[in-house]
Amino acid sequence: QVQLVESGGGLVQAGGSLRLSCAASGTTFAINGIGWYRQAPGKQRELVAAISRAGTTNYADSLKGRFTISRDNAENTVYLQMNSLKPEDTAVYHCNAGAFFSGTWYPSPNYWGQGTQVTVSS
Repeated sequence: QVQLVESGGGLVQAGGSLRLSCAASGTTFAINGIGWYRQAPGKQRELVAAISRAGTTNYADSLKGRFTISRDNAENTVYLQMNSLKPEDTAVYHCNAGAFFSGTWYPSPNYWGQGTQVTVSS
């Protein structure tokens, strides 16, 4: 049993920054990596970034340079630093427990957090 809790979302002006947290609890030894996803109204859910316990990362190409994923294994927490936010970044952001295999990120269908709302105003 793994529980994921996202936090750090809110309302910010365009150009501002937010730092999201994904805290894992329960059977954390079974977690090999965490991915951040987002879904905006009228759009499909997309992978933002993922990171393994060892530090391997994967980013959406369009977000490289603005978003940074990091982890604190001792605290079972993964962070998503979001800079230079744009209105199109407005979405519900979820984290998911999964794993990298041969350089490819695979999410788990069973381990999702409830999400945190990010709203960026013009």
